[in-house]
Amino acid sequence: MTTTTSFDNEAASSPTMPVVQLDDVGKSYGNVQALRGVSLSVRQGEITCVLGDNGAGKSTLIKVIAGLHEHSDGVLTVNGEERRFKSPRESLDSGIATVYQDLALAPLMSVWRNFFLGNELTGRFGTLDATKMKRIATEELTKMGISIPNLEQPVGMLSGGQRQCIAIARAIHFGAKVLILDEPTAALGVKQSGVVLKYIVKARDAGLGVVFITHNPHHAYLVGNHFVVLKLGRVALDTHRADITLEQLTNEMAGGSELEALSHELRDIDAGAVVRPSGRPAQIQSPLEST
Repeated sequence: MTTTTSFDNEAASSPTMPVVQLDDVGKSYGNVQALRGVSLSVRQGEITCVLGDNGAGKSTLIKVIAGLHEHSDGVLTVNGEERRFKSPRESLDSGIATVYQDLALAPLMSVWRNFFLGNELTGRFGTLDATKMKRIATEELTKMGISIPNLEQPVGMLSGGQRQCIAIARAIHFGAKVLILDEPTAALGVKQSGVVLKYIVKARDAGLGVVFITHNPHHAYLVGNHFVVLKLGRVALDTHRADITLEQLTNEMAGGSELEALSHELRDIDAGAVVRPSGRPAQIQSPLEST
């Protein structure tokens, strides 16, 4: 049995000590190397934005921290203790809550039932204590500034932004120290994205370490303290807000030199040209025919 001293507790809550730390973490699926030598620090009271294009390794990174997949190489520590999660429950019990794009909400169930999904409160005879759960759900959502007048309505009737906010409030209530958000604004419009970003900041202000996974540098720069860009499973950029501009972050995310090379290749194209249909298929000359 491991005992924890008051010094250990103080160190774990120190703002300078990472709650979650990855050192040279890798993940292989057979011969496919999805992550290679990834190092990442997540601190409480800070929003770490992990950006990357499709195939960059963002999803694999989430799965390793969330306990869905064990890492193949490197070291993962939580509050300074080395961990190798074998299930999502182990990650959750360590204070890491993951909110996926599908949110793990039941669309036909009420808001309050979804808030306590998997953590239901029961009375003396084992029946659901609906009154207490409704009261707590209302209080916790109000703390986050979320107003849902009717907690009996099915959660599927809410907007995407409201559903994201319920998932965030639920994670905070059940004691998360680290909140991982998987592309929370990807399927939302501008207004709803703004609502979700506001509650991401509220989660940070509540003392959580937030990992915001996104492919949108503009959303990341609005709220982020720390930026990590993944490319082909490797860390291509790791910097703090004071050391980078939005333009630089966007350029890094867009590919930088690759984008410049593409622009060079397309420099002779008339982007403003409008081609009228001829009514018959165009005759495409083979490169061999032109030589």
